[in-house]
Amino acid sequence: MKALARLAKDESGATAVEYGLIVALIAAVIVIIVLALGGKVSQGFSIVNSAMP
Repeated sequence: MKALARLAKDESGATAVEYGLIVALIAAVIVIIVLALGGKVSQGFSIVNSAMP
């Protein structure tokens, strides 16, 4: 019975899930930023490349 009570109080699994959600949110934000700025960065490199002799 004590083992079952300890298992009910153990929140390490919930903490791991919370950290996983935070990591997923950060990854999603990075993907959105890369998609939003990717074209502009590529255009900037193209301008610099065309200006080189």
